[in-house]
This record gives sequence, structure tokens and C-alpha cells, in this order.
Amino acid sequence: PPAKREGRRPAGAARTDRAGAQQNPKPARREAERERPRERRDLDVARIYGFHSVEAALKAPRRELIRLYATAAAAERLQPQIAARKIEVRIMSLEEITSRAPREAVHQGVLLEARPLAPIDVSELPVNGLVIVLDQVTDPHNVGAILRTAAAFAVDALVTTERHSPELSGALAKSASGGLEHVPICSVVNLARALDEMGDLGYSRVGLDSEGPVPLGRVTLSRPLALVLGAEGKGLRRLTRERCDVLARLDLPGAIKSLNVSNACAIALALAYEKLAES
Repeated sequence: PPAKREGRRPAGAARTDRAGAQQNPKPARREAERERPRERRDLDVARIYGFHSVEAALKAPRRELIRLYATAAAAERLQPQIAARKIEVRIMSLEEITSRAPREAVHQGVLLEARPLAPIDVSELPVNGLVIVLDQVTDPHNVGAILRTAAAFAVDALVTTERHSPELSGALAKSASGGLEHVPICSVVNLARALDEMGDLGYSRVGLDSEGPVPLGRVTLSRPLALVLGAEGKGLRRLTRERCDVLARLDLPGAIKSLNVSNACAIALALAYEKLAES
């Protein structure tokens, strides 16, 4: 039989460097990864949690469902939607659902596994639409809040980039509170090219910029209309700004002149909706 190797360390033992100093053991990270497989990103499964988000997904006919994990009380509240969709339900305790949900998720006793919604193409945007365009807005809570507001104002689509944008589930879906099911997503590789295509479709592209030369309230707006918003701090990128027909600002009476992007979007949509109704 082969001879045993001398000095072989047991699994999990600390390493020592050439000077004999003990180094920190590293297997703990691997153990943690094995213990939390639920956090690995699966592109074929969207995990939606929170009562209102799950309820909206169950009601959305275009959402392909897989299974629902719920407490007995939550399943009873969702019984009409469960019966209508004939989805598999697994009754679990709050602790068991927490073990399946993303870390620190406020799931309210429900976790839905479903297929991601298929994005639409720029060519599929409505000919008379109202669209929100996001230039690398990466925070899922902001994008979720924007989707919720967009659904409230009957926005026809949200255009965003494939890269530098959050996953369309989890915290985003929770913040959207059902808005994700009502606003189609147009995911593009190159935003500048997409804005060019939107211009060809007749869209008026209005970029929101705190340093814009004209207040949004004074801009003549008409459909089809795209409101373009940039990430907090960075704002609109140069190529995005160059594709906008107008750069406008929100005139605010107080000492603070810039807002969280989701709040700015809500104000811009309220102004735009009122002006479009007048035209």
C-alpha cells in the first residue's frame, strides 16, 4: 500500500506559513456556501416574497408559477388565487420559509417560486406609449418603488439595461408591491442605441437632470413619451444625455434641490400625466 504522507493536515486545520506563523483557516467560507445554497442565483427561477407581491404574481396570467411556500394562515388568505392557478403549495412554519428565502427577506409568511417574466423588445413599445427609461439605476428598492409608481400611472413599459440593473425578483419585487406584474420590462444591451430606436419610433425623449436648462413643468409633452432618469450621484451618462430631445429639471421650492430617483420619478410622472391629459 502507498505510504502515508507525513504532515498532512486534518480537514479544517489552520495553515502555517514558512515562518511558522499561524494563518486564519479558510474552510469556514466553503462551509457557509454549502449551508446556504438557496442564495445562489438561479436565472430560471424568480423568488418573490411579501404578501402583496405574491398575491399580484398569483393573479397575473402571464406569470408562470412553480410552487408556493406559505404558512397555514397565509395560504388561507390566498386560497382564491391558489385555487384559480392550481399551484402546488407547501405549508411551512415561518422559520422554514425564512430558511428558503434570501437573507433578511421580509417574506410575511409567503415565498413564491416562478419563472422570470420575458422582457419585451424596443420594437414592441406602444406607438402612443408612456415609458420610463432607467440609465444604470442599480438599487433594487429604488427600481421597485419606480415600478410601483409606474403601475399607478399606467406606464406602458420600463426600459433598463441588461447590465448594471437589479434582478427582477426578491427585494425589487417586494418594493414594487405588485407593480412588476403590471409594467412590461424592456431590457436592452446598449441604452444609447435603444434611445435612437425609440426616437425612430416617434418617442419624445425627456431626460431629467437637476441642472437641466428648463423646468419640466414648462416642457411641452406629448405621446409617445419617454422620461429618462439616471442613477443617483452619477445622473445621466453622456451618451444618454446626447440622445435626449430635452433635458429638464424639477423645480423644488425648498433648500434641497435633488431627490431620491424613485421620488423624482413619482413627481415627474405626476407632472407628465397632468400635461398629457391636457394635450
